[in-house]
Amino acid sequence: MIKAVLFDLDGTILDTNQLIITSYKYTIKKHLDRDLEDAEIVKYFGEPLRLTLERYDKEKVEEMYQTYVKYNEENHDSMIKAMDYAKETLEEIKRRGLKIGTVTSKRKHMAERGLKYFDLYDMMDVIIAMEDTTIHKPNAEPILEACRRIDVSPNEVLFVGDSHYDIQCGKNAGSKTCLVKYTLLDFNEIIKYEPDYIIDSLKDLVEII
Repeated sequence: MIKAVLFDLDGTILDTNQLIITSYKYTIKKHLDRDLEDAEIVKYFGEPLRLTLERYDKEKVEEMYQTYVKYNEENHDSMIKAMDYAKETLEEIKRRGLKIGTVTSKRKHMAERGLKYFDLYDMMDVIIAMEDTTIHKPNAEPILEACRRIDVSPNEVLFVGDSHYDIQCGKNAGSKTCLVKYTLLDFNEIIKYEPDYIIDSLKDLVEII
């Protein structure tokens, strides 16, 4: 029986895709004078920022991190939007008595900022961000920490995300997993990780729960 629905944030509840892509492009161009293609950036969606930046230059990672953060925060509000039916779906899940949470690899204050911008913050029973665990997706720990805080068992959780990191994280925790079909990542690659459910829209979650 599902008692809680946990969501990845970027690309799942919030459409931050262009903000993230633009932030990476600006950062890598400034520090390494390289022009990145969208597809190259997208394949790293879901992993912590520093880890992705290290892939390009381990020696410059700290200065690139600071550049990315500054650009991302300055452009955040003007470049994001809520996914279709996000608020309505969360409200319906809450009405049915289930707990709701966010499990993300992004920094906590930015996760909270995005949720607050679209009036989704107060619906969250738990928010697990980068600072809350030492091990991140695809390891199970972020979901396990969320479960500890809201007092549910991992096998009572449905975890919804847009990347293979999300599906692996949920499976490693022993939770049910759900992939959103509107992911920017390679859909055919992600389904190889065998999510329990695949949905076209967030509103489809109501039928699952």
